[in-house]
Amino acid sequence: MPRKQKLAVDSPGNIKPNIGSRADDKHPEILFGYETFLQELKDRIREAQVRAGLAVNKELVQLYWRIGRDILEQQKSLGWGGKVIDKLGSDLRSSFPEMKGFSPRNLKYMRAFADAYPEFEFVQQAAAQIPWFHNCVILDKVKALNERLWYINKTVEHGWSRNILELQIESGLYARQGMAVTNFTKTLPAPQSDLARQILKDPYNFDFLTLDSEAHERDIEKSLVDHIQQFLIELGVGFAFVGRQFHLELGEQDFYIDLLFYHLKLRCYVVIELKGGDFKPEYAGQLNFYLSAVDDLLRHADDKPSIGLLLCKKKNKLVAEYALRDINKPIGISEIRLSDALPKDLKGNLPTIEELEQRLGDIAVQPDS
Repeated sequence: MPRKQKLAVDSPGNIKPNIGSRADDKHPEILFGYETFLQELKDRIREAQVRAGLAVNKELVQLYWRIGRDILEQQKSLGWGGKVIDKLGSDLRSSFPEMKGFSPRNLKYMRAFADAYPEFEFVQQAAAQIPWFHNCVILDKVKALNERLWYINKTVEHGWSRNILELQIESGLYARQGMAVTNFTKTLPAPQSDLARQILKDPYNFDFLTLDSEAHERDIEKSLVDHIQQFLIELGVGFAFVGRQFHLELGEQDFYIDLLFYHLKLRCYVVIELKGGDFKPEYAGQLNFYLSAVDDLLRHADDKPSIGLLLCKKKNKLVAEYALRDINKPIGISEIRLSDALPKDLKGNLPTIEELEQRLGDIAVQPDS
């Protein structure tokens, strides 16, 4: 039988359907729109939690900077030696047992932090925008101030975890960003050309593939798809994987794009072609052809012009620049870096990164949190 409509009394003698109620056996009193209202409240609470967490982090980083500055000043003015750090850590932990950041090691980081950034304004506007131990990673691994600021800004922009930040620093991302040979300034309008140039690197670091330098493009292509998560990290934020050996039919002929992506920020398709050897000028013509086909067959009216990226093991910069000079589609050319530190017969016997992390996880010494 159809379920009877629930009724509500509006006023004495005036009974009407309760269209504002939800038929819920457990909670018959829940009103229409309640779930939406509840979700909005949850989102607001979570946003407040994030803001509170960021505020706490900012205060903590600023506190650590002040502690580090004071240690520096006392050591300089009173001639305190290095052992004062051990005593200070012990005394602070006794006074604040609920706080875990007063180990001698962390106090030394505070001192180094204040020494590296003597201007409090810089700490407020930049360093305090990322977690403390992200700052420690940057202090350890990056020496130049402008490079440190670049990694701080990228961490804020992309929300990098500490592990991803370390990976990007160790791969030399700062030096590789925007270094590909491109024709973007001639083929794209100014705002998009600048952004497109910045998303491309040279070289691309594919060490995670554990392929030797003799690997062919099909081996590289398959391995990149097999390791798509690491591949996307290396490509950078914004790339969405569309397909491998993406099929196009033109003039009753079949063509296959090595790797097809869509970039969410650039709002365009990115066609990637892999070459197992040195760059040759004819590769640019082939990629130009693919871009024309993608723009005609796949590109939506709201999409920006598709971009091509040619990855090869080695390129002559001058030859690459000449090859792109009269190409009318936006193309970048970069080299790829593969691991070739070990013989083939030895690589297969080594533990994987995952296995090493699992074995070392129990004994790794982590900084105090």
